[in-house]
Amino acid sequence: MSEDLGFEKLLDEVGFFARLLGRSPSGHGREALYGPDLPVVLLTGGPGMGKGRLLCVVRDRFAPKVPVILLDCASPVYEGRVGPQTSARSATTEALVEVARRLRTWQGTGGSFVFPRLFTGLAVLATGVKSLTPGTPATPADVTTEIDRYEELPQRHGIAGLGTGDFWRGVLLGAGRNLLATFAGQVLDPYAATVANALLDDLFARLAPRGRTELARIYGAYPHAAGNPQHGLLNLAADFQAGGERRKEAENFLFRALREDLEAGYAGTAAWLRRVGRPGLLLDRAESPLGEQLLRAVLDDRRGGRRDRVVIVGTARRADGGAFLYEGLAPQEVGLPAVFRPVGDVLPEWSRRPAPSRGPAPLTDGVLLLSMPLLTTDQMHGQTAHRQHRPEPEDSANRRRIDVAVVRLSGGRPHTVTRLAAAATSFRMPTDANDRDILDATLPGPDGDTGPRTVGDALLRELILDQMPVELAPQHHGRWLDLLTHLSVAHDEECADVLLRHHQAGRVHRLAAHEVSQLLTDTGWPGCGRHFIGDFGLRQQLVHRLYGLLPDGAAWYADHHLLRDHYAGRPADEDGPHDGAFHSVLAHRMNHHLVSGGVDDVVRHLTATLPGRPQEWCAELLEIAQAPYPGGADTRRDRATGEVTVAGPALRRTVDQLLHAVWLCEERTRPTGKETADTLAELLKDLSRMDVEGAGQLGRTATQWRELAGNERPLLRCACTDRFGQGS
Repeated sequence: MSEDLGFEKLLDEVGFFARLLGRSPSGHGREALYGPDLPVVLLTGGPGMGKGRLLCVVRDRFAPKVPVILLDCASPVYEGRVGPQTSARSATTEALVEVARRLRTWQGTGGSFVFPRLFTGLAVLATGVKSLTPGTPATPADVTTEIDRYEELPQRHGIAGLGTGDFWRGVLLGAGRNLLATFAGQVLDPYAATVANALLDDLFARLAPRGRTELARIYGAYPHAAGNPQHGLLNLAADFQAGGERRKEAENFLFRALREDLEAGYAGTAAWLRRVGRPGLLLDRAESPLGEQLLRAVLDDRRGGRRDRVVIVGTARRADGGAFLYEGLAPQEVGLPAVFRPVGDVLPEWSRRPAPSRGPAPLTDGVLLLSMPLLTTDQMHGQTAHRQHRPEPEDSANRRRIDVAVVRLSGGRPHTVTRLAAAATSFRMPTDANDRDILDATLPGPDGDTGPRTVGDALLRELILDQMPVELAPQHHGRWLDLLTHLSVAHDEECADVLLRHHQAGRVHRLAAHEVSQLLTDTGWPGCGRHFIGDFGLRQQLVHRLYGLLPDGAAWYADHHLLRDHYAGRPADEDGPHDGAFHSVLAHRMNHHLVSGGVDDVVRHLTATLPGRPQEWCAELLEIAQAPYPGGADTRRDRATGEVTVAGPALRRTVDQLLHAVWLCEERTRPTGKETADTLAELLKDLSRMDVEGAGQLGRTATQWRELAGNERPLLRCACTDRFGQGS
């Protein structure tokens, strides 16, 4: 797969990112979008939409021309670097140090950056260091060693020992060495204010007038500092030691100090002549706690009027950018952020809304959501054609069948497209095969040999197991995929709760349907009013897995029987939620009965309920028949055309044929086309001519359904079918 697949317009010489960063991939200057008030850009889309891939391409294309850093916010490396020094470091401070170190060695136009403001804050945190010898207090040597970790940050790369021009006086090496002489032989408390004061006295003695002014401006503004930078730094260290929200406040302030250092790198005449474009910080997996904290910090600063030129681009699984943006309120109360859906060459407009007269502005005002694009049908077909070992003509039966299966099962989700296309390189698909059959194709290994895993297993690992919901408690991780597999047959929350109670029986820690639904939403999976698993492709993958869990589809049948029996226990005439999956409990029960061996019962029910209610009957037929077909031989087409003999009077036989024709169309994983559409229409016309009350009205329905089925469109629309045209 081309790394820029689907992103070509966003990445070109005059595309969105060139304008946002003020520099093209080839190095030409571009008129910068927005500014001086910049939005935080969030790439929105669920698993497999290519958010991380896009950030990698942005870094690779633009980093040689403008300072762009990519940070994986969910990487365990930052927590690992904290080690036992939890009183002097955190995952957040280690991530900030990582950003500063990379920018300090950046070798593009204008040279590297220095970070005296960030260094000063980190140096004060170092006074909280612990001894590495168990059971013994920390010593000044321990503090000095900790400070030495950061001492290169305020120094020009390649000019060891020199500070940042007019920020410091003379050399800066050994900023903590004086502590060894001052406190020789002493041990320190867990947080020794005397040590911090001595360190600050030494650092401030080295400050040039500009440095003193800058630290007073920045750290003098720390809460309760009253303009005194040393008080501000001591408060910052105390807050960091306190943990919890106070520690986050200190960490957020250090992020502000880092951005102030970057801003200073562009200030002054010399920098204006040397620097080009804007610096960029790309936050991958920003839905993680670290990513959310960094995003919240910069958004809060900017809504408070603190402007900087750092381009912040993060990822968000949820289409609305994430719950934290709404600060506990419903999105409808706050208002959604501006949304950019890349189409053609149109670039998005953005400006911050006027501040409200009372209370703070919402964080959403500072956000621009970039909705990750789905692949077009042509792009998907191009992926399958590109990977064929022996290129086939576009009109060959196998090529057409594979193209349709990839489109339907992926819905345009780039990762799913490329995986299915790779698995289909030498896969033969019979004309009448179910789209799900391609999920059994094996993926080629790294060396080109066929690996042991099927593409269905690989996709579920990559889209589900490798991208667990952030808020899912660890005790549920081992069961998450199995629970979703069973929930693939559920329609609504009641349906899902029945399955969850059964499959979590005997467990102390259980999930309820509304919790699973929220977790799926937070992970970026779309919803649907007719299906609990609202993404068509994911649902088909889970249905395929469910049928294969036990021999002969036993797990599949057990789940449907469980739901059938649940709804059989409720009054048949009880109305269901009219905005939900079914308009009656009876239709819901018949849906599960149909797919678990109760075809004849469903036919008897439909035959008996047709007279006098043709329109209601058609609506119920569609609700019952919008269902997947179990594995094994599929006889629906033969039964729809009458090739399979069914006993009974003409009305019952015709209803039987019609049910199977509708079921074939509504599953949307087998080819239908004009032949099935014609069969559907003829069967409805046959019914309309029978001596059944109201049946004459079915002639108009025949015309409507023929047009829909002939164009591969759903007879019963839902969010799944609307999301990607024919692909879902």
